[in-house]
Amino acid sequence: MKILIIGAGYVGLVSSTGFAEMGHVVTCLDKNETLIANLRQGGIPIYEPGLEEMVKRNVRAGRLSFTTDYAASVPDADACFIAVDTPMSADGKADTSQVEAVARSIGHSLSRYAVIVTKSTVPVGTTEIVEGIIEEILRQRQVSFDFNVVSNPEFLKEGNAIQDFMKPDRVIIGVDDPRAAALMKEIYSPFMLNHDRLLVMDIPSAELSKYAANAMLATRISFMNEMASLCEKMGADINWVRKGIGSDDRIGNKFLYPGVGFGGSCLPKDILALLRQAEEQDCSLSVVEATQKANHRQKGVMTSKLQAYFADFGGLHGRTIAVLGLSFKPDTDDMREAPALVLIQDLLRQEVKLRLFDPVAITKAQAILGSPTTIHWCSSELEAAEDADAIVLMTEWKQFRLLNFQALFQVMKGRAFFDGRNQYKPEEMAQRGFDYICIGRQAAYSATTYEEIPLSSSIKPH
Repeated sequence: MKILIIGAGYVGLVSSTGFAEMGHVVTCLDKNETLIANLRQGGIPIYEPGLEEMVKRNVRAGRLSFTTDYAASVPDADACFIAVDTPMSADGKADTSQVEAVARSIGHSLSRYAVIVTKSTVPVGTTEIVEGIIEEILRQRQVSFDFNVVSNPEFLKEGNAIQDFMKPDRVIIGVDDPRAAALMKEIYSPFMLNHDRLLVMDIPSAELSKYAANAMLATRISFMNEMASLCEKMGADINWVRKGIGSDDRIGNKFLYPGVGFGGSCLPKDILALLRQAEEQDCSLSVVEATQKANHRQKGVMTSKLQAYFADFGGLHGRTIAVLGLSFKPDTDDMREAPALVLIQDLLRQEVKLRLFDPVAITKAQAILGSPTTIHWCSSELEAAEDADAIVLMTEWKQFRLLNFQALFQVMKGRAFFDGRNQYKPEEMAQRGFDYICIGRQAAYSATTYEEIPLSSSIKPH
């Protein structure tokens, strides 16, 4: 099958590579000439485990190529997937202008039957709009070609996108024509050899499924964050609560981990877009609204914990804080809506000196934050900890699971460790000499209080 993927961003590049890996002949198109030139030379614009190797393998095999030319690629395609961004507009709605622009370009180049696939996350009704745009362009050209537009939302988790694409939980196809349904089934047939996970449904249901899924996941996260806050007040342990409810088959154990709030390119944007769609239909989504508010509060939880800890020691002003992990989640360099950005901005306003480290996202973080004199960009955990009054872990990169605590302890000025991802055991951290503050569990403190340690000295391990 000859497939054209339009958009060489996160979804488009992963989808192009995954289809090619399964034997399809794929062309990935993007209007950004620099991006396409870099891809042709082997440059990968995003960090995603396994993606670079797979791209290079399929380019060498002749199954994957890159272009900026609609006229040369649309006529040859059996299916054209639209995988461009739908960013949040000023009023919170999904901005579908890029999708509509692609539809116009397809209309100008279409010369035979093809299936047009909206893979971008789009509001209900967008697929119908795409169909209308293409029909209008064909009328202007005074030509007539059969085509169908279907909805095929993506369900890729950053950091695990290759696995998600190659072994999907489900593939949703929104379609209103048997011919288009048959072609989509053929495209995805290599992914269904072990188990048929393809769900064929009406187009509006397919479009809404992506928003509903992300809203459900976000709700679970925010619910657990609120339960974590209650645990801290009542002396309970959120880890035990999580295990207690997760063992119920009706609930399951996924997406029950508390933390510092969710970020990224999907959940925050899609929740707001869903709320705006509901408003237009005069439909109240009070649970989704509460989820959004809860997540906004949760992103400030580490600032509050730092303020409370240092309140008796002269406050945060002038302190040095090390932040480990900047991306919104591990195994990605995506900084969009990252909770670490909220913490950093809060601390900068209080004139805190920051020492920042992330294994992958440093470059993108620098592009966002610039180079204020109060930020020191570090190349390792140990460098970040130098002369720090406290360490804050914001992203649970695997390399942070087994930190050299003794080495960190020796170079720090203070002894506080704030864990936004509950990676460690409070009692063990206290035994190592740290004051350990986490999420949804009781804090644990070392035998020596912070105020007994001169701020200018280095703490030696017990």
